Amino acid sequence: MWERLLYSDDNFDNGFNGNNHLDNNARFLGITSASQDILTMKTHKNLWNKLCSYENLELAYKKARKNKTLKPYVVDFEKNLKDNLLQLRMELLLLAYTPKPLTTFIIRDPKTRKISKSYFRDRIIHHALVNILEPIFDKSFIYDSYANRKTKGTLKAIQRFDYFKRKVSKNNTKKCYILKADIRHYFEEVDHEILIQIIKRKIKDEKVIRLIKQILNNFSSFPKLSSQERLKGMPLGNLTSQFFANIYLNELDYFIKHKLRIKYYLRYVDDFVILHNSKEKLNKINNTINRFLKIDLKLGLHPDKSKILILKDGISFLGFRNFYYHKLLKKSNVRKMKTKLFEKQSRLDILNFDKIYATFEGWLSYTMQANTSNLRTKIINDFEIKFKKEVSSIEVNRLIKASK
Repeated sequence: MWERLLYSDDNFDNGFNGNNHLDNNARFLGITSASQDILTMKTHKNLWNKLCSYENLELAYKKARKNKTLKPYVVDFEKNLKDNLLQLRMELLLLAYTPKPLTTFIIRDPKTRKISKSYFRDRIIHHALVNILEPIFDKSFIYDSYANRKTKGTLKAIQRFDYFKRKVSKNNTKKCYILKADIRHYFEEVDHEILIQIIKRKIKDEKVIRLIKQILNNFSSFPKLSSQERLKGMPLGNLTSQFFANIYLNELDYFIKHKLRIKYYLRYVDDFVILHNSKEKLNKINNTINRFLKIDLKLGLHPDKSKILILKDGISFLGFRNFYYHKLLKKSNVRKMKTKLFEKQSRLDILNFDKIYATFEGWLSYTMQANTSNLRTKIINDFEIKFKKEVSSIEVNRLIKASK
């Protein structure tokens, strides 16, 4: 079935030749058999005590409070820190832990998003869980998955995209087409049963699985479901949702890389790109991927946001407008930063200027990936006018160091 949808050529490493053919009745369960061997080679049974240890909970607390040390709920938790952590530990060990209902609010950046926020003590549990699971799963993720991973991120993804476009276009001497795809309503549509089955390939500790189910099911916007209906969705805003998103879509990554043998593919959360010289082949790849998503992961590509574009006309990806020889910063990205700075200026009496300065400096480093010299100069001038009475200790320390 699948082999009829694609041509076999060097760009797919002959992935549909010989033993890689699929018979017409093939039904994928997420990844190829070879890839499945990689993912299930080692299982982990005795994780619960490590997860519940005081040391792990203390580390989780430190991660959960990062950049939030002045928040009232953090200050309140710290007043009896040891007792509060011991209370969490006891609830976990006795299987008496129950997460509190999520607080939901709407943000517009500029797209409207529903964000669900967990209580601070629940966020500690999320970090404690990810502390244990991340080292197990991350090593099985493909190289070109860039969201919510150590040593990865937006800038690394953009640099990799630049490398891909040079390779596919033969240093800008050939046409380069890009399948830019977006998974429709991804966080709302993640199927709990499929996710749990994927996790169970590696995690055989039933208490850990029970905790994962509790976190997944604690989604305040769930409608009442009949016994026949499947639980779906993860709340935007949870650390665990970001982590589980990579586990779930690692199935897609393995299908594209190991079954379709696609070389020039990278993913950032639910957005991904594939680069190729042939628009026709990208069309076939798009149809194949969409079918795989529907059958195996109960997802689908967004019909309006998934398109095949030619690089010479520019492609929007991760905040930049990318061309052959240059890239520009998207106007919405600039507007968002200006809005954020205005909000921070109005709250300067309760904010540490060092944090504002560090945020702005990080954003400037991000903009340096594009051809934005004049824009950066203007924005820096605006920043200095807005905060003309403020001095950052970061800047002072840098000047002192330079003068020595």
